[in-house]
Amino acid sequence: VLLLLFAVIVLQYVCPGTECRLLRLRALSPAAAAAGGGDPYGAEDETPPRFVPRFNFSARDLLRRVDFNIKGDDLIVFLHIQKTGGTTFGRHLVRNIQLEQPCECRAGQKKCACPRPGGDKDTWLFSRFSTGWSCGLHADWTELTNCVPALVDGKRELRPRPSR
Repeated sequence: VLLLLFAVIVLQYVCPGTECRLLRLRALSPAAAAAGGGDPYGAEDETPPRFVPRFNFSARDLLRRVDFNIKGDDLIVFLHIQKTGGTTFGRHLVRNIQLEQPCECRAGQKKCACPRPGGDKDTWLFSRFSTGWSCGLHADWTELTNCVPALVDGKRELRPRPSR
């Protein structure tokens, strides 16, 4: 009974999925199976990908040029989507972007001041790292669409609050 139990455990370790490496070697040609050679994952390269894009953007759409006037009234609103690398990208926006007047980040603070060049009050970036979660935690497109214009129009100040 112990020997049978040991064999079952070893078999599950060697063949954890539905396909077994030993079974794949048998499926190869007898010469390749005898030599132990061949690419056991070669069949995976030949199968078509499961992901089929639903949105086929044209090169014109992808290479579209947008004029952003950082000294004017233009504002970049960063939509943070969880589990997509948005935190890293948002942090790079405030810390590593090379501008005439870069964002001012102080050690120990989560938010950075991103003033427009030549001004101290107005910001060019609306994101978690510049204004905080002003429209709520992980605000979606609808929440941002309703919240950002009200904040920008002066109903609430966009400047980051001083840390306590």
